[in-house]
Amino acid sequence: MKVVCVTGASGFIASWLVKLLLARGYTVHATVRSLDDPKKTGHLQALDGAKERLSLFKADLIEEGSFDCAFNGCVCVFHTASPVMFTVDDPHAQLIDPAVKGTLNVLKSAAKVPTLKRVVLTSSMSAVMFGVDIPQSSVVDETWFSNPLVCEQKKMWYFVSKTLAEEAAVKYSKENGLDLVAINPGFVIGPILQPTLNLTSEGFMNFVKTGKEVFRDGIYRLVDVRDVANAHILAFENPEAKGRYLMVGNMVRSSVIMKIIEKLSPSLGFSQKYKETNCPDSVPFSISRARAESLGVEFTPLEVTIKDTVESLIY
Repeated sequence: MKVVCVTGASGFIASWLVKLLLARGYTVHATVRSLDDPKKTGHLQALDGAKERLSLFKADLIEEGSFDCAFNGCVCVFHTASPVMFTVDDPHAQLIDPAVKGTLNVLKSAAKVPTLKRVVLTSSMSAVMFGVDIPQSSVVDETWFSNPLVCEQKKMWYFVSKTLAEEAAVKYSKENGLDLVAINPGFVIGPILQPTLNLTSEGFMNFVKTGKEVFRDGIYRLVDVRDVANAHILAFENPEAKGRYLMVGNMVRSSVIMKIIEKLSPSLGFSQKYKETNCPDSVPFSISRARAESLGVEFTPLEVTIKDTVESLIY
């Protein structure tokens, strides 16, 4: 049985990744910041196969060598751990250092493991398409990169952290002979496994309950959490996988989401909201799914994702 490690295993994407890995017969090492917090570990230990094939390890992103024990004997490291926040007092201490230095600490530990075949990095669309001009009708693909200087000027600190972390990971991996593949998800929704709300789920729940937009332009780059987790596994299992893979199943305006929610859950009262909206259904550009689909990803239909999300968060 192959042994793999998932960093930040209590998170939204990571919890699903652990679940799917166990379902596929992997032995999983999972790192968390605290082994004493049942909110971080209980849902993982309750997964099918966890009793036999899941081991929990304490690890801290900013502590070099912290991941050595967890990575020992692994053939793949799935590095999902990174802080997610959009309002910060100290962007370097709260976001940039844990993201960049934390990623480098993970890679330094990975480089010590002779059995390791690949590192799969959870990056973000935040590292792809921000701080740059996107012409009308463009198709954004894996060749696009965010401009961290522009993002910094605009105080878009999360976008800075994800961009710099991916850049640092690619540079270190090339210099040290690590096989690195990056997964770049958009706005991740879907049913949650962890007992506490993550940031994207909380934002989407507020939108569903109140109609308050998550994004000012009303455009959502949505992807199902189960598709993102599956993409990570495919990125390891496919020996031809390389570079980065954008994971956006659907790029839609809020009016489209409102119509779907009204169809699925009329009791939430979205009918009047989407009738009153002046926002068109069309979007000004698109995001390529070609490389993700070449990896074997089959994107979950949007209505299924929204239905499962609403049922998980609201009911």
